[in-house]
Amino acid sequence: MLDRLSSAIDRHLVGMVSATAVPRLTLVAVAEPIEPIDRLDEPMLCFVAGGTKRTTAGELSHVAHAGEMLLTTIDLPVTVELKKVPYRSAVVRLDSQALTELLVELDETGPATPSAVAGQVTAPMTPELVDAVTRYVQLLDTPDDIGPLGARIESEILYRLLRSSLGPILRQWSLADSTTARVREVARWICARYAEPLSIDEIAAMAHMSPASLHRHFKTATGMSPIQYQKHLRLQEARRRLVAGDATAAQIATAVGYASATQFNREYRSTYGLPPGQDAARLRARLTYTPTATTQRV
Repeated sequence: MLDRLSSAIDRHLVGMVSATAVPRLTLVAVAEPIEPIDRLDEPMLCFVAGGTKRTTAGELSHVAHAGEMLLTTIDLPVTVELKKVPYRSAVVRLDSQALTELLVELDETGPATPSAVAGQVTAPMTPELVDAVTRYVQLLDTPDDIGPLGARIESEILYRLLRSSLGPILRQWSLADSTTARVREVARWICARYAEPLSIDEIAAMAHMSPASLHRHFKTATGMSPIQYQKHLRLQEARRRLVAGDATAAQIATAVGYASATQFNREYRSTYGLPPGQDAARLRARLTYTPTATTQRV
């Protein structure tokens, strides 16, 4: 069954990563080993049809093999490594409205069983789920079918997920006032203001939690404290700008929120292993002969 999914992905790829005409669907195929990729994941499901990938966020690491899926429930700065290639995956962004409408139809909108806040989690795909995801990708073979059938197959995928081990996590994710939803909103708030000073008391009040409770739940979900999360966002953006070569390291440090260039250089080197200028030069040299980019979704 995974061969059918891999073949469907290969038929519609342009480069390593392809957005598609099917709503919220992205296809990925990587044939050769590539540099680890820094990126900001959004709520989504990654269905791995071939190869193996590892995502690392702070102290947390998850590995998804062929036949497994990786659920991301929160905007999360991660480092992605492809541990086995060739790699193939179909990535579906989570749509809260579609999930909520399905839960209403199933009459499952009551209080969900509390579960730990999970920013990312892996699980095996059932044969029924592989089949549904394959048919979702195969809609690209017959574009006229995307409008009439796309939402129906997406709903089937969500239904299969709700009946899987990921069901409790998705139900928590759909509830407006769940702990998962509150942590997700805090993460989004930090993402939108990553260059601004961060007040733990302010974001705790926004989440209707004590600072200690927010810290605990946030770290459980992301592998990082809110301050560490903000630092990773700043460094990822700084690295992207450095590779683009649009400004000096000092200018970029200020733009992403650092008051001290010395602190920026120290934290950058601690994270990436080289000073900003040397790391950017190394990445630019690699980009002259490989299609890898630090913002690609895999």
